[in-house]
Amino acid sequence: MKILIVNAGSSSLKYQLVDMDGEKLMAKGLVERIGIEGSKLTQKAGGEQIVFEQPIKDHTEACTLMIKALTDPEKGAVKEMSEIGAVGHRVLHGGEAFTASVLINEEVKDAIRANIPLGPLHNPANLMGIEACEKVMPGTPNVAVFDTAFHQTMPPKAFLYGVPYEYYERLHVRRYGFHGTSHRYVSKRACEFLGLDRAKTRVITCHLGNGSSMAAVDCGKCVDTSMGITPLEGVIMGTRSGSMDPAVVQYIANNDHMTVDEVLNMCNKKSGLLGISGLSSDMRDIDAAADSGNERAIIARDMLISGIRKYIGSYAAVMNGVDVIVFTAGIGENGAELREKVMSGFEYMGAKLDRQKNIDGNRKESVISADDSKVKIVVIPTDEEIVIARDTLCIVTGKPIE
Repeated sequence: MKILIVNAGSSSLKYQLVDMDGEKLMAKGLVERIGIEGSKLTQKAGGEQIVFEQPIKDHTEACTLMIKALTDPEKGAVKEMSEIGAVGHRVLHGGEAFTASVLINEEVKDAIRANIPLGPLHNPANLMGIEACEKVMPGTPNVAVFDTAFHQTMPPKAFLYGVPYEYYERLHVRRYGFHGTSHRYVSKRACEFLGLDRAKTRVITCHLGNGSSMAAVDCGKCVDTSMGITPLEGVIMGTRSGSMDPAVVQYIANNDHMTVDEVLNMCNKKSGLLGISGLSSDMRDIDAAADSGNERAIIARDMLISGIRKYIGSYAAVMNGVDVIVFTAGIGENGAELREKVMSGFEYMGAKLDRQKNIDGNRKESVISADDSKVKIVVIPTDEEIVIARDTLCIVTGKPIE
């Protein structure tokens, strides 16, 4: 079966077409600047590239153009859309309503709408992508795969905040966590790669990119994660502040005559590596500046490294030890120097990095721990799209999701 994977943003639509017989990537595309001047589609399939530059007013037009590209007689991936068996959609926030991926119906769409207050930027866009595909591909099953679902196994001691319980009951205030498909994929893949039984293995996953999160995965189930009710909590990120005293928001608002919304916008878009360094949100720029002696870049990098180390230590405590530490996503997969600094000094708990293996371990599945390390340290490139494709296949064929 051929599965189309759709990740809709507010003004963009990313897609991949995968032949699940061998899990072969057939096409990959991006529709950008939807509803904005200069909109275009770019697709690569079988070594061929298609570029359509034309006005695209909404997601329905974007999906229509996507179908046109996929079925292009010369540079497309399929002859007709009937070859595509199902569509899998990445959906940011499923709240507590979804603990696994589901076949989309009106009830599911209503639940996605109900969670818009928890995911105000992403859920409306995800819903637009779903409804656009339903419109241009009538009769094709659509499946929702939620970023938050993997973390729904957390116990109350991990997901509740220390505010009156009524806010959880009435407003669903709790930790939800994000990057769930990535944490799920790499924690499972790491065990397969190392030949370990996932049901008996304690894994700490470090998804480190422009947005970063950590997770404690005990015997295949998430028991804690760093992001919270939104993706703002946790370690500092490209433009996000990460965890801080909530009173900081009030203090800045009162002193600079800003609204809470304005302060939170600053915490989301002008903070983190960018805010501390004053230079960039890109870790490559931070590294270059830090290596040349820029003090604020050094501080920004040290803050990120320190934050990751704190979570590794705390999650080892949560699980009464750790068997595997996984680095993934853009920074995690490519940042040999950062990985070395993060793991420095963890020999006391049996985690020891091999410097040369670490240097050689970028961008591929690699064991980077020393031969005598009791804790395995690995690089596992993430593949959230294949998780979406596999779940979609299982749901439409009636097979259990692993």
